[in-house]
Amino acid sequence: MSSGGAEDDIPQAERKTVTDFCYLLDKSKQLFNGLRDLPQYGQKQWQSYFGRTFDVYTKLWKFQQQHRQVLDNRYGLKRWQIGEIASKIGQLYYHYYLRTSETSYLNEAFSFYSAIRQRSYYSQVNKEDRPELVVKKLRYYARFIVVCLLLNKMDVVKDLVKELSDEIEDYTHRFNTEDQVEWNLVLQEVAAFIEADPVMVLNDDNTIVITSNRLSETGAPLLEQGMIVGQLALADALIIGNCNNQVKFSELTIDMFRMLQALEREPMNLASQMNKPGMQESTEKPARRENPHKYLLYKPTFSQLYTFLAASFKELPANSVLLIYLSATGVFPSGRSDSEGPYDFGGVLTNSNRDIINGDAIHKRNQSYKEMHCLHPGDLYPFTRKPLFIIVDSSNSVAYKNFTNLFGQPLVCLLSPTAYPKALQDQSQRGSLFTLFLNNPLMAFLFVSGLSSMRRGLWEKCQDYLRKINRDIAQLLTHSRSIDQSFLQFFGDEFLRLLLTRFIFCSATMRMHKIFRQETRNYPESYPQLPRDETVENPHLQKHILELASILDVRNVFMENTLDDY
Repeated sequence: MSSGGAEDDIPQAERKTVTDFCYLLDKSKQLFNGLRDLPQYGQKQWQSYFGRTFDVYTKLWKFQQQHRQVLDNRYGLKRWQIGEIASKIGQLYYHYYLRTSETSYLNEAFSFYSAIRQRSYYSQVNKEDRPELVVKKLRYYARFIVVCLLLNKMDVVKDLVKELSDEIEDYTHRFNTEDQVEWNLVLQEVAAFIEADPVMVLNDDNTIVITSNRLSETGAPLLEQGMIVGQLALADALIIGNCNNQVKFSELTIDMFRMLQALEREPMNLASQMNKPGMQESTEKPARRENPHKYLLYKPTFSQLYTFLAASFKELPANSVLLIYLSATGVFPSGRSDSEGPYDFGGVLTNSNRDIINGDAIHKRNQSYKEMHCLHPGDLYPFTRKPLFIIVDSSNSVAYKNFTNLFGQPLVCLLSPTAYPKALQDQSQRGSLFTLFLNNPLMAFLFVSGLSSMRRGLWEKCQDYLRKINRDIAQLLTHSRSIDQSFLQFFGDEFLRLLLTRFIFCSATMRMHKIFRQETRNYPESYPQLPRDETVENPHLQKHILELASILDVRNVFMENTLDDY
């Protein structure tokens, strides 16, 4: 607002408009900054605060739309300031998605971020001699890219990466800043993330087909009449990533990214763009649309992991399942032990700043002690008081084979191979093969078959056949006379049913594959063990896998008479 006598010339109504806008702007910033102080775990405490924040931002957004001319003339409202408000609303929707796992809120974040780009709200920032404003613009691009990755909008991602690259070049050329290396690293990370998939699906014009791996209506095999399965529902999941040197973007490794999509349904558009999620009543949610709630933990310390695990355990509703997904470097026992307890086989690595600083401090401790920065199987025992579904993707996954079900609750561990054949091209940086099988089994099958690209028509034909295989695997499981009841207790939930059928497909494929058959550590395992002749080595399933290989003309990489070789 102008100073001195000129202020007296401003009509009272316009002065009130500016005052009201300043109040809403200050209040919105105050509430937004307060979000950082909310606990990251627990599903109830934050909802009313989020609701109030959405309320203020909704009013602020509508207010600046209704009074744009007065704010332009009397307040000097700049377009980048409007962009900042829209960006904050986009961030709110994204964080609401993180808190609720409802994918529809990603669409809302996308719509606000898109509007900023389409209306060029940040276009004038480069003309101002203020590097902090340019950094706001760069951060907006990085956030927009994350949302587009989660929505599989890869065409938009590629455009955004090119624009971000140009912006970074301009920024570093104009301002002699120290953060040039960090921004160039952001570009490298997202480029590696985009290229992580080992197989390309191509249209006839050689453009890449974007495939989604979220649960669709036809995704999980349907339960047939008469199938006796449990009524448990997957309610909560911890997705933990602590692999060294794996492709990541914004504290999301490629394994975490793939697993979180395997635990979500396809997004739906929300009815109203400015819907306030914090105010929604549970009765308003669309039927059968709930996703399990998720915590995404990138390189957590043991205490962080245990805190989130305890919060999930505490809030788990009745007749519900807690899923723990561990994608982490293996930690092996340092000395020989006379006992074989739940702390004698090692486990997976948890983060420790001290060990990173001190290099090999891990190896200098007395060998009679157990590794401290490690999640041992015994650490999970207290949580087996409720139904627990564990997936371990690690070079020491077999440590979790030595579980004991102390409390008689449903308990299953799906365990990755501890090594992969040397003949298989090393893809570990671009994500684990085991997790890829659980996220996109056809792509994983193509990769182990030596294929790197495929036409869309053949891809869809194979997907149809794979759905038939999944249906048959579901029948094998439910008709088995000797299977542990834990598997059947989890089989009533769509997400867990799909994970179990994909696990069996993965295991059967590897057991038939010529180069995997050289060592048993190349096979996935489970606790409790599956009856092999009724599931992973079932002749009917093996015939299906050979048929799929025939469709792809790769039958030569699989053994024909596998049963005779055991």
